[in-house]
Amino acid sequence: MSTASLDLAKRCSREATLAGAKAAAVATIASAIPTFASVRMSPWAKANINPTGQALIISTVAGMAYFIAADKKILSLARRHSYENAPEHLKNTSYQGTGRPHPAFFRP
Repeated sequence: MSTASLDLAKRCSREATLAGAKAAAVATIASAIPTFASVRMSPWAKANINPTGQALIISTVAGMAYFIAADKKILSLARRHSYENAPEHLKNTSYQGTGRPHPAFFRP
């Protein structure tokens, strides 16, 4: 692996980590507020969701947000870089069609 592609991979990894951390921070706040409020106001939640359950709810949401945001960032960067390095004949993504009529089951 060349140093340029290794540097690019490191930069993409850093960007994905940062995007995931931002998403996790927002998700933590967005899930903590309703979780704590429901435990204080709802008799059912007060009786059935202990502090461990509350922490589990909040951390699960934060973890999911982290991995989803990081994965989306990695995929978008991979698409962008693969498009930049693609040959010109592959960069034309417009559909020209074959000129043949669609089969009956594809007709609107």
